[in-house]
Amino acid sequence: MLDPKFIRDNLDAVRENVKNRHVTADADLVVRLYDERNQALKQLETLRASRNANADRMKGKLTPEERTPLIEEGKRLKESIAQLEAHHEDLDRKLTAEAQKIPNMSHPSAPVAEGEAGNLPLRTWGTPTPHAFKARDHVQIGQSLDLIDFETGAKVAGQKFYYLKNQAVVLELALVRYALDALARAGFTLMSTPDAAREEIVAGHGFNPRGAESNIYALEGTDLCLIATAEITLGGYHAGAVLQAEDLPIKLAGVSHCFRREAGAAGQFSKGLYRVHQFTKVEMFVFSHPSASEELLEKLTSIEEGIFQGLEIPYRIVDTCTGDLGGPAYRKFDIEAWMPGRGDNGDWGEITSASNCTDYQARRLGIRFKEGAGKNPLVHTLNGTALAVSRTLIALLENFQREDGSVRLPAALAAYTGFDEIRPAAGGRKG
Repeated sequence: MLDPKFIRDNLDAVRENVKNRHVTADADLVVRLYDERNQALKQLETLRASRNANADRMKGKLTPEERTPLIEEGKRLKESIAQLEAHHEDLDRKLTAEAQKIPNMSHPSAPVAEGEAGNLPLRTWGTPTPHAFKARDHVQIGQSLDLIDFETGAKVAGQKFYYLKNQAVVLELALVRYALDALARAGFTLMSTPDAAREEIVAGHGFNPRGAESNIYALEGTDLCLIATAEITLGGYHAGAVLQAEDLPIKLAGVSHCFRREAGAAGQFSKGLYRVHQFTKVEMFVFSHPSASEELLEKLTSIEEGIFQGLEIPYRIVDTCTGDLGGPAYRKFDIEAWMPGRGDNGDWGEITSASNCTDYQARRLGIRFKEGAGKNPLVHTLNGTALAVSRTLIALLENFQREDGSVRLPAALAAYTGFDEIRPAAGGRKG
């Protein structure tokens, strides 16, 4: 979250940013609670000083007549302090709850617009894949090649769950290994993370762990949640730590399952694998010196581009507008892959993103770095999707489909799978 003092000192700018982000948040209430909490803290300090002074006076040689009023004063002060401590804690909880609703400030270059349509295309790699036939979508391809079973997934686990089958299982493992190898070459420490995290870690990253609008699955009877992304577990790795400046940037890469309720997600572009409740993803996370975070965001985006160029998937980069930014993000670049089966004539669909969250997450997670004498500053955190298997499968199946129903694989991926094409089984689909 933002520093409440920053909100108070930059109230007009914060109000404007809240408006541009199209979120419901009350910066004025945060300032009022911040001032009330600070005033309560000052009163507490005054009472505690009075209590200490009273205790010091009782250390001398006193007659019973002198001691009695001091004892009574001590009791009064103790009761007043307890009441004020409870009031201070209540104000602090309310302040934190309201401050969490305030999004990070936005980069000056971020397009100011309300939703996805306002994202600004920056550059394109490759050209939309031409087909001499009517391109099928990945659902049709996956079913005809016996790669994906949505029907049984829905029967066993509910809508938006699925089974990968046959060569698709190998494809998933190959894609994960392909991405991990790319990140190892880029100097990332590879990790396989837990699929669950404590609520305080989830909330510290800016995700709402509970409630009707939450996208998170909370585990009943525990303080755990299933993670929506390994960003949560990678960022939590150094929660509460004071890092050494010379060790920055610390670059972690995590593979995990991701679980999302996708509350309210619907529409033609949510079909099939595009929005699902569970998928496998390789995530990048960086703990950065504040002076380097903007440059590192460009680096993360470049790594993502290299991964998808290797897969020969046409894409474009967009600068995410203020209304489409997640709360923690200061700036975010999305990669949108060309998906020939999307809509009537193909369209771009988000396949990865990379975000600079500045110190927004680090403040609640308590992640600092030691830089000379004095106060330890907060690190900046960045995250980026190296590869989400589900959406990458969409792009692969749709871009490399052939008229005869087969799908070729790019050479970079075939090196991991041991096969360079997927063909319909003789005799048709098998169970």
